[in-house]
Amino acid sequence: MRSRLLGQSGVEVSELGFGAAPVGNLYRRMTDEAAGELLAEAWDAGIRYFDTAPLYGFGLSEERLGKFLRTVPADEAVISTKAGRRLKPNAAWHAERENFIDAGPYEPWFDYSYDGTMRAFEDSLVRLGVDRIDILFMHDIGAATHGAEAHPSLMKTAMEGGYRALDELRRDGRVKAIGLGVNEWQVCAEAMDHGDWDCFLLAGRYTLLEQEPVEHFLPRCEKDSIGIIIGAPFNSGILATGPREGARYNYAQATEETLRRVASLDDACRAHGVPLAAAALQFPLAHPAVASVIPGMASVAELESCLALAAHAIPGAFWADLAARGLVHPRAPVPAGAVA
Repeated sequence: MRSRLLGQSGVEVSELGFGAAPVGNLYRRMTDEAAGELLAEAWDAGIRYFDTAPLYGFGLSEERLGKFLRTVPADEAVISTKAGRRLKPNAAWHAERENFIDAGPYEPWFDYSYDGTMRAFEDSLVRLGVDRIDILFMHDIGAATHGAEAHPSLMKTAMEGGYRALDELRRDGRVKAIGLGVNEWQVCAEAMDHGDWDCFLLAGRYTLLEQEPVEHFLPRCEKDSIGIIIGAPFNSGILATGPREGARYNYAQATEETLRRVASLDDACRAHGVPLAAAALQFPLAHPAVASVIPGMASVAELESCLALAAHAIPGAFWADLAARGLVHPRAPVPAGAVA
């Protein structure tokens, strides 16, 4: 599998990465054995970049990924995890919390301070069983997550405290690259005014369905040599399932407006014999700032499907048709190599 450099960080990530939220029991329970098999199959397929976070199963994803990492050459794997949340022990296991099933006996809480970031990093090292992390992201900072009223104070703490910790870890060589892992591009643009970042993990905001970042944000990242990793390329489901009843968009049930727009994309796909999910998976990688796309794969079957979708040949006429229908942004590069 091909790799790309992540900005100027020196870190190389496989073009198709592994989003490890599902091995933290996102939406459904997975056994330890099934998680290990899935990770091993991803490795055998050539995937070398794995992204996790303390939130995913409240430590379960990191623990399972760490167990797997002990079975492969340490210098070949590229690992990212996140700070910004810490895990506080509480009374019992949880049948479901924040979409994670059978979550561990912990209470996640936000802490963007210097000390909180350092503690979160150290805790992740223990769960992963490693002594370094390639990429450390500040997780879920932003007004969309915390609300417009709370955001300024939290952002001040994050930039004065959390960023200082991330930068110190990078200068000490304990991490190779630092960034934000978020669901909103606006806070990444805001953070660029406060620090020197290597990369951003942007979930669901530059996809076949929505491309607003291509207007100003992605060109700025390209100019500043900041690498982009695209999470949730299927917008948490709807670009994989299509506009069916109950389809998920942005971790919730899709609205009628979203269903109509996806139906238009699906119509174009059907006209050219192109799977909607293949177009969705391949589209973000056409932008020169994007280094990797990391779908969440919850089974070996889903992994095999993603590998096939990534390799599916899509004719240039399809992308031209999307442009003619007004379904891609005029400034968005397309995989055929031309600007739509």
